[in-house]
Amino acid sequence: MKILIVADHESRRIWDFYEPGMLNKYDLILSAGDLHPHYMSFLATMCRTEVLYVHGNHDDCYEKMPPEGCTDIDGQVYNFRGLRIFGLGGSMRYKNGVNMYTPQEMKRRIRRASLQIMKNRGFDILLTHAPARGLNDAEDLPHLGFEEFLTLMDKYEPRYFIHGHNHKEYSSGFKREDRYKNTIVINAWETYELDYPDEWLTKGKR
Repeated sequence: MKILIVADHESRRIWDFYEPGMLNKYDLILSAGDLHPHYMSFLATMCRTEVLYVHGNHDDCYEKMPPEGCTDIDGQVYNFRGLRIFGLGGSMRYKNGVNMYTPQEMKRRIRRASLQIMKNRGFDILLTHAPARGLNDAEDLPHLGFEEFLTLMDKYEPRYFIHGHNHKEYSSGFKREDRYKNTIVINAWETYELDYPDEWLTKGKR
């Protein structure tokens, strides 16, 4: 399964210089947030598959202008052809905003999804906007990662943890890929292509 992952910065190659059929090779598109709803709708229109997303901390406009043709998986486990994706959008709360959370609020969001996680027997991809504490985050509150994401990876050992929020230009120490125990960590800034082996998919699922 070939997956296109997008976040934080609209790709000029895709949006401004689009060529017919350039998205046809992807079986799924995932967004880790902070993208213009028109860009998201464009992706959904031009691809032949589903576009799944979580909210970024700057995506409050989605309340009035949700991305057309896209599916919001924030706070839930979504099973796509046997690929189980748990979505948790937003960032650390540093001011008032719909998509910002304190650590306690993020814990409550995870607890509310616990039954879904149990029914799906875990998840293969943890898709978030913010990073995890100590993994591609920063020390300032707006870009601090959530320790709760580390707890999720400790407990469920997803194959991938995909996040956005911390941009390539923010730090000379930017890491596109990292690893946390048995989980591969991906910073999805702008675009990232992931080849997910079909043999890893959960059989018998939609």
